[in-house]
Amino acid sequence: MLVVLVAGLYVAGYAVAGDKVPRGTTVAGVDIGGLAPGDARSTLDDALAERERTPVEVRLGDRTSTLDPAEAGLSFDHAATVAATDAGSSWSPTRLWGWYVGDESVEPVVRVDEERLAEAVAQLQGDVGDEPVDGAVRLQGTRVVVDDPVPGRGIDLDVAREALVDALVGGGTAELAITELEPEIGTDEVEAAVSDLAEPALAAPVRLRFGGSTVRLRPRQYAGALSFEPRDGALELVVDDAAVVELVEGATAGAGEPVDARIELVDGKPKVIKAKPGISFQPADVVAAFEQVVTAPDGERTADVEGTVEQPEFTTKDARALGVKRRVSTFVTEFPYAEYRNTNIGRAAEIVDGTLLMPGEVFSLNDIVGERTAENGFAIGTIIQNGIFVEDYGGGVSQMATTTFNAAFYAGLKDIEHKPHSVFIDRYPEGREATVAWPTVDLRFQNDTDHGILIGTEFVDSTPSSAGSVRVSMYSTKVWDIDDETSERYAYVSPGTRRLDTPNCVPNTGYSGFQVDVTRIFRRHGEAEVVKRETFHTDYIASDTVICR
Repeated sequence: MLVVLVAGLYVAGYAVAGDKVPRGTTVAGVDIGGLAPGDARSTLDDALAERERTPVEVRLGDRTSTLDPAEAGLSFDHAATVAATDAGSSWSPTRLWGWYVGDESVEPVVRVDEERLAEAVAQLQGDVGDEPVDGAVRLQGTRVVVDDPVPGRGIDLDVAREALVDALVGGGTAELAITELEPEIGTDEVEAAVSDLAEPALAAPVRLRFGGSTVRLRPRQYAGALSFEPRDGALELVVDDAAVVELVEGATAGAGEPVDARIELVDGKPKVIKAKPGISFQPADVVAAFEQVVTAPDGERTADVEGTVEQPEFTTKDARALGVKRRVSTFVTEFPYAEYRNTNIGRAAEIVDGTLLMPGEVFSLNDIVGERTAENGFAIGTIIQNGIFVEDYGGGVSQMATTTFNAAFYAGLKDIEHKPHSVFIDRYPEGREATVAWPTVDLRFQNDTDHGILIGTEFVDSTPSSAGSVRVSMYSTKVWDIDDETSERYAYVSPGTRRLDTPNCVPNTGYSGFQVDVTRIFRRHGEAEVVKRETFHTDYIASDTVICR
């Protein structure tokens, strides 16, 4: 019976308290005890409205001014204040006891618009302060550059917020002062960014592994993709996603076909241009993998990236194994001015330039240069046909053939096929020259060394006042030191006279023919002993006088 009586009284007490504000509760001197939450909020709205409109007195040093609370972003939050009074239904004995016997003074909750408060404080500060300057970290190439933080002077925003809220609530004066302001990014944050982020990032290459293929990115390559930005009171490493993806695509063939290694002349020296595997990947995966290891310690800077890989047929290792290291021979010839020579010799030099002969491979000028036609970039010029000069496409290409033959001669390469001009041309070395004609007469020699041979050309146009020139150089590993001996001319033949009425006739003043022998002498590179001799015999016919009718 007693239990039933107590329970009934407890239920009655809950019914009376309901969700009302505990009895005896005051807010800034305003009694809201026993009121329902809505009534309590209305009471506070009416009672404190004037206080919200009353300017707050502010003292800054020896200067006193006022500040409108609304302009400073300060206002009472009556809903939050009532919630803080423990208003609301509850069966808790403690809450019911407090409701009947409570006598509590509650501070009104003040809502702060931080942006407007900062603007108001800046106006109070006027021109007597200086904003602090955050420290910063930058990368210049692979060098870490630090911009030291600089303290400022002004009103501390946290101190000002507390003082202004207290003055609004209590009605007093907000005491403010100009103090030293510490930058958000100070010395400690800068030092942490350098030691934990910048220095590790530049310490060693990053390797991204796509199956069996690895892309190696050096710090000097990716440093420009890294920056440092302040976030939550610290400097955070920021990666330029697009720049990292571009680096990976540049080191590979991207989603395209793999690219074979090649050897090119760079500043006059042979250089291996690395092969590039064809790789398909998701850019986000590449960036995530890079970010994962870019600040990792040495030995932990390799990340796996999902992707498909297609390897090139001619790898970087293959190219380096060819031993194309230095110039092993070079030869230059000059020619007199003629626009067709500029066109034809220059075009042939352009096509031959960059040819790479593998060990055992045979060079064919006709195969490489192709038929001398207008479509292939050649013009009509003077050629030798049946011992006389006539006009046809490709005139002058024999200058390129002769120059190339001599470069191969001094590189010690095996002669397969070469045909001297039928008549001697005095701008060529006697007995050491070659002519070509499509498709019957060719210049062919074999790379009979164990190394690759890169052929490079240099061409200079002729002008009405200066001779042109073409140079052919061979780049490889030096195998032979070549000397040559040229005999005296012998077995001279006198020229005849021809009278022609053909449309392509070219007049000529005749000169004698003769025979000559050239011997090529082979010595191993750096050794004195002669290993072998090879003799080339040339029989030049007389160049007849030609009279064109």
